[in-house]
Amino acid sequence: MVLSKDDQNYRQCSLSVMDNIADPDITFDEQGICNYYYEYLQAEKELLIKGEAGITRYQEIINQIKADGKGKKYDCILGVSGGVDSTYLAYLAKEAGLRMLCVHFDNGWNSELAVKNIQNIIQKLGFDLFTYVIDWTEFKDIQLAYFKANVIDIEAATDIAIANVVNRIATEKNIKHIWSGDNVVTEYTLPKAWTFKSSSNLLSIQKKFGKLKLKKYPLIHPILRRIYARTKKFEVWKPLNLLTYNKNAVKEIIQRELNWVDYGGKHYESVFTRFYQGYILPSKFRVDKRKAHLSNLIFSGQMNKKQAMIELDQPIYPAELFRKDSDFVLKKLNFTKESFNDYIKAAYNSHETFGSSLKLMDELKLYYSVYKF
Repeated sequence: MVLSKDDQNYRQCSLSVMDNIADPDITFDEQGICNYYYEYLQAEKELLIKGEAGITRYQEIINQIKADGKGKKYDCILGVSGGVDSTYLAYLAKEAGLRMLCVHFDNGWNSELAVKNIQNIIQKLGFDLFTYVIDWTEFKDIQLAYFKANVIDIEAATDIAIANVVNRIATEKNIKHIWSGDNVVTEYTLPKAWTFKSSSNLLSIQKKFGKLKLKKYPLIHPILRRIYARTKKFEVWKPLNLLTYNKNAVKEIIQRELNWVDYGGKHYESVFTRFYQGYILPSKFRVDKRKAHLSNLIFSGQMNKKQAMIELDQPIYPAELFRKDSDFVLKKLNFTKESFNDYIKAAYNSHETFGSSLKLMDELKLYYSVYKF
């Protein structure tokens, strides 16, 4: 059943802006508060360390990283995108006196603003930068396979690759400590129906709809990942869960100290992500990810519902920017306007529809074939 705000079955959380449009898993208690609020509270309880205890733990980690880095070129590694979280982490690392290697994953969709923000990080903080440029022909083939599959999480192709690239570079350069911008207070809330990060699913979709044999796309089989992590003894840290992390306050800091420029939306440093979240998701899947992002800020006390509603009333995509991005994306992916409109109108499929069509040994052979880059 397709719901709209005018439907009698429509419900919105009494505390946040989460609702039951395009979210089959949302539930409400007798007060009208949705399950995501209680899930957030549980995550906050389990994952955050607040106040002086968090600062103490953060300093302990810094000391451990420095001790493990003695005699090495780098203490730790960080994936940078030009966004708020990774930029602030780089700033914190410099303040702490860490020798950090910054890694940027270039999938062919960087905005000019993102590139400039990354340049500012490197120039002003003095860190080394390693840029991994994906093989565009293969990556385009994977993205087009996701389009042909009509599944929701097209961004999985990027997210899976980023994690694997950072892990591999850390191993190659003997860097034990990985910094991650994942955090509870700004990005924990996200309906399960809106995302599907699975390497096996990616391989299955690409095998069914792709035209190329993958040779360069960075993959690590989940089993191999666990073995790899144990033998290389990775340590992944999420410092933003230990320190006070207020999005607006942090933006002011990195704007002042690093000349960082706001790109106008969460993960909008990528042209494709901007087009995907601003047009594809709401037009084809009826998903407005701003609801999750804003609700998370409500749950963490950084915004109230009235403020969130005002922001939701703003256009999700400025008209002129949409026209510019649309022309660019369609041309880069070889869509005509007619063929892209057909895609938007086509029924969508669950990721589970495809699962993993590869036999285990065939799958392992494919992982091994693309293991090095």
